[in-house]
Formats: sequence, structure tokens, C-alpha cells
Amino acid sequence: MSAVQGLERWHRAMADGNDAASLGPMIAEDAVFHSPVVHTPQKGRPIVTAYLAAAGQTLANDSFRYVRELVDGDTAMLEFETEMEGIHVNGVDIIRFDADGAILDFKVMVRPLKAVNKVWEMMAAQLERDRAS
Repeated sequence: MSAVQGLERWHRAMADGNDAASLGPMIAEDAVFHSPVVHTPQKGRPIVTAYLAAAGQTLANDSFRYVRELVDGDTAMLEFETEMEGIHVNGVDIIRFDADGAILDFKVMVRPLKAVNKVWEMMAAQLERDRAS
């Protein structure tokens, strides 16, 4: 399965609410997540699922939209825009898929600095809420 098929699964998961139940099956057991605000890579399906689900709860609001998508072999780059509490966020998801279309590596980059700070603030709060429940 190519990145094209993996992206189809990703977009369906996003449309279905980007929750852990829809994300878990599409993330490889040894997947790695690279956050724009956490210095060390987060490794393994449970933590990658938690980060992506939290991102879905914070970033994927009514203003979220992908504005560009590039695919090359097993890798896809998706540029996104959203607004968080009045702050414009521009970012890029770089996703590498395995042969079965599962996510192996997911890197997020965000700009400008004001947006990075807002993402950090809101993601930390969402992850804390998720841990508490």
C-alpha cells in the first residue's frame, strides 16, 4: 500500500473525529511522533495515538483545513492552516507509511512562534485532560 492509500485512511480518520479508536489501527506498533514542542521523539503506538488524538482535539477545529498535499513513494507532506483562539497557525505534517499503509513516522512543524506557543499550551492541556479521564 502506498502513501496514497495511507492518506485515504488518514483523511477518513480526520473526518471521523480523529479519536484514538479510529487512529490506533492505522498506527504501526513501533511508530514515532515528532512534536513541534517536545524535544524527544515519542515512540510506540500508544503514545503516538495519544498525541495524534490530542492534536485532533486541539488543532482540528472548524477553521482547520489542509491547503497542500504532496506524495512521494511512502511519504506524504500535508500543509495545514487553522486558527486557535485568534492566532493563525500554519503547519506541515510529514507522514511516512509502511507497506500496509500504517503510519511509521509522523512529524509536525508549526509556524509562526506565536502559533507554536499556542499549540504547546493547548496540547499540554488536552493531554492532561486525556490522562485524567
